[in-house]
Amino acid sequence: MTVGYGFNATLTARPGLGDRLVDLLLTGLDEGSPGASEHCAVYLVARSASRPEVVHVTEGWSSEEDHHRIFAGEAAQAMVAKIAGLLAEEPEYTDYVPVGGKAGF
Repeated sequence: MTVGYGFNATLTARPGLGDRLVDLLLTGLDEGSPGASEHCAVYLVARSASRPEVVHVTEGWSSEEDHHRIFAGEAAQAMVAKIAGLLAEEPEYTDYVPVGGKAGF
């Protein structure tokens, strides 16, 4: 798949809710969730080593249009609403286009 759109989101959970935020974000890979879409090539969840409330999500999509279409769906909107309830502040986004690399877990 060619990745035409991507971003990194930095999310800061309310104190003590970092684990819940990570767990919720990882459900984004479950069947029917945004990260399981055929249009999503990259969906990585990472945690700050020094600030456990800070979580980073890296996503790569076939196109910006595909990303917006998937996130307009019911499953994605329900996930976004749950995430919002755990946050201490507005997420920060950096847009980019992933061009290669490796992730093995």
